[in-house]
Amino acid sequence: MTATAAGLCEFIDASPSPFHVCATVAQRLRTAGYTELAEIDAWPQAGRFFTVRAGSLVAWDSGGDCADDPRPFRVIGAHTDSPNLRLKQNPDRQIAGWQVVALQPYGGAWLNSWLDRDLGISGLVSVREDGHITHRLVRIDDPILRIPQLAIHLAEDRRSVALDPQRHINAVWAAGGSPRSFVDYVAERAGVEAGDLLSADLMAHEVAPSRLCGVDDDFVSAPRLDNQVSCYAGLEAFLAAEPRGYLPVLALFDHEEVGSTSDHGAQSELLLTVLERIVLAAGGGREDLLRRLPGSMVASADMAHATHPNYPDRHEPNHPIAVNAGPVLKVHPNLRYATDGPTAAAFVQACRQAGVPLQRYEHRADLPCGSTIGPLTAARTGIPTVDVGAPQLAMHSARELMGARDVAAYTLALQAFLSPE
Repeated sequence: MTATAAGLCEFIDASPSPFHVCATVAQRLRTAGYTELAEIDAWPQAGRFFTVRAGSLVAWDSGGDCADDPRPFRVIGAHTDSPNLRLKQNPDRQIAGWQVVALQPYGGAWLNSWLDRDLGISGLVSVREDGHITHRLVRIDDPILRIPQLAIHLAEDRRSVALDPQRHINAVWAAGGSPRSFVDYVAERAGVEAGDLLSADLMAHEVAPSRLCGVDDDFVSAPRLDNQVSCYAGLEAFLAAEPRGYLPVLALFDHEEVGSTSDHGAQSELLLTVLERIVLAAGGGREDLLRRLPGSMVASADMAHATHPNYPDRHEPNHPIAVNAGPVLKVHPNLRYATDGPTAAAFVQACRQAGVPLQRYEHRADLPCGSTIGPLTAARTGIPTVDVGAPQLAMHSARELMGARDVAAYTLALQAFLSPE
């Protein structure tokens, strides 16, 4: 399958939560002949495999790998989570005759962008079933939640309203009357007895579908572009890669938007453990792993800021970033990005090999800069890392915008990174 803007829209619409991202990627991998491995099992010597840990996934193609064929790794790393609104554990409230669901921000969600949108619910529930605990994906695309904006006539400042994340982002879901349990409602929709529901990791998502827009379909308008674009492009690049002396790996992590500190975030041992087990399964030892890491490389794939036409002064002069103008190499002297000279050169070469243009991003020195899994992955694994992305507007909003032609260009660059000539 060739990466396209329409394919990206389908991917995003199938993946309203990090758990759904992993399910979507896993299905594509199975179709392509990959086998899922459980972490508690012994792993085969070589082949095409993936493993899933909650909202994170690692896939690799070890081919005929063995101890006397110590190929270094080429890794595409991205993250499955996006800033959003998540349900509190006891979400039911009744306020002024409304039945309300209590929500809270996850990550750096741009709160005002979530107002006056039709919202569904998705995530993972844990259930007692036949004496065991099982986990089920949940997805309700009906517009059951809405966070209404305050009327302009009631605002102290008619130009803007300051939102308190504790009081102002709760969603209405029913009119007054007998109190109802929203969690019980979700359990019913999931086909689960309320008494068997043990826990729920649920989040709101916009139900309007992703779509192409602009006069010539120049743009993609969609939720969760940050960072499902990189998950989609990384997957397509991984499946199309033709390894030339490197063992390709796709690593998709949850929890990047909240610091990556979890058992399956980029600060965990997940990636390093998988790489070591690949080596061990092939008959090598820890010494073999440590010898492979310095010659390996990670492309930390995350979205980049396009120059905003209404706020050009918020961007670094002489470093304009345009949509539909190619992938972005991200550099930061204080290591908010992991790129250094040698890793930058590798990605520049990948773009030349792929025949796509390259843009270079610098953040204004007088503004705080966001970060990625890049520095965390580099520090955890010791693997040289380059930070790259595709340009977009409205980052961290409920709905974001990017160039439609950047999808294919970004994918081709990542594919060449995995298969350097």
